[in-house]
Amino acid sequence: MIDPALFQSRILIVDDEVNNIFALKSFLERIGFSNVMGLSDSSRVFDEVEQRVPDLIILDLHMPSLDGFEVLETLRGDPRFADTPIVVLTASAMRGDRERALSAGFTSYIAKPVSLQHLRSEIARLLA
Repeated sequence: MIDPALFQSRILIVDDEVNNIFALKSFLERIGFSNVMGLSDSSRVFDEVEQRVPDLIILDLHMPSLDGFEVLETLRGDPRFADTPIVVLTASAMRGDRERALSAGFTSYIAKPVSLQHLRSEIARLLA
């Protein structure tokens, strides 16, 4: 169960697949989140977080301009985002991928295809 006060949290989804953004954004809005933004161009993340500091970021690893590790490294280098939950959402589910992502500084790792129940509970846990 998600605390209703958390539904005002700002969530940023970054994925080069527009359909993935649409599906995740629709799901999050359907369960009650009202401040969900999606970006399909990872190079725009830094401008977006300057304008609207997110409470949680969902980030794909494999994107054309900047990959998820590059975005993570830049964000974690800024003290404002040192503690921001950043969830990697990726199709990379090979042995060691989870450990590599978590040791790089991601807060959580979710493999595609996404279990919406797992995503919901992970978001509730990270925002609590």
